[in-house]
Amino acid sequence: MSGVWHAPGRVNLIGEHTDYNDGLVLPFALPQGITVAAARRADGVLDLESGGRHARVPLAGLVPGAVTGWAAYVAGVAGALLEAGHPVGGATLRFTSDLPAGSGLSSSAALECATAVALNDLYGLGLTAKELVPVAQRAENAYAGVPTGVLDQSASLLCEEGHALLLDVRSGLSSQIPLELGDYRVLVIDTHARHSLGDGQYAARRASCEEAARKLGVPSLRDVRNLAEALTRLKDPVLRRRVKHVVTENHRVEATVGLLRAGAVAEVGALLTASHLSLRDDYQVSWPEADAAVAVAANAGARGGRMVGGGFGGSVIVLAHRDALPAVREAVTARFTTTGWHPPTYLEATAAPGAHRLS
Repeated sequence: MSGVWHAPGRVNLIGEHTDYNDGLVLPFALPQGITVAAARRADGVLDLESGGRHARVPLAGLVPGAVTGWAAYVAGVAGALLEAGHPVGGATLRFTSDLPAGSGLSSSAALECATAVALNDLYGLGLTAKELVPVAQRAENAYAGVPTGVLDQSASLLCEEGHALLLDVRSGLSSQIPLELGDYRVLVIDTHARHSLGDGQYAARRASCEEAARKLGVPSLRDVRNLAEALTRLKDPVLRRRVKHVVTENHRVEATVGLLRAGAVAEVGALLTASHLSLRDDYQVSWPEADAAVAVAANAGARGGRMVGGGFGGSVIVLAHRDALPAVREAVTARFTTTGWHPPTYLEATAAPGAHRLS
């Protein structure tokens, strides 16, 4: 048995660093992602190839930490399935990608989810897309060593074409929100400042949120009901900033959904910018190219914008009327050129379906 499967990258419209705080997120899937041609093997080995990189991983004795580098994301999916008692065997997996790694568009989650849907079908496991989400997350957390929440894997597996996914991480409930932008467009600006969530900064942010929740006596920051009271109780200025971002970001997700449902697309721009300022000042995960792109785009006529992804590098999204896009691109490119940064690249994002079999 063999075939070809595809899993998309994602743009998180709003709701950043809220997923591991039991909060709300609003991503949508991109047409771009990772495609895998896969076939079963009888020798209990994962034979992997991606962009000229090769790896062979025996399934026997596969445990977290046994595989490093990019192959850990793939092997981790098989490991998580085996841990859960699913009869997965060896496979030949050949990956191709049109999603830039390190751009903040969840290439790692796409890699995991492409592997998950391929192994699910190859071995007739019968798992639903929702059931594959924790499998892919386990691969990233335990095997790749990155303590992410479920945002990226949920987006890659559960999104529907033309919709954003409103996900309540605590309850697991989700709904499809029509992403009807009319004359507006979501422009992804890849700043080419590369990031890695495995460098400890992401884990540090998560740990600070957990510490703040303990000090406040709540299960997670999702449970903070009175922000002013919480900020008064916390003495550590860093923890105060982290809490402020998470609580206000959840409110911004709810407000964005309301505006989309009301057809007030242009007004979403202000919420995107507010999210960026919070990520820059309170969560402290932005970077110079992102700050410049958001500010310059606004001056060139965009309605708003923000950094996306874990931070410290990657991409920015901008909401702009289609007629303003040329001016936005020109202004941002000029700023990057005069500053001596790598030229940015652009992608008009459209909402695509989640992971699926191609052939």
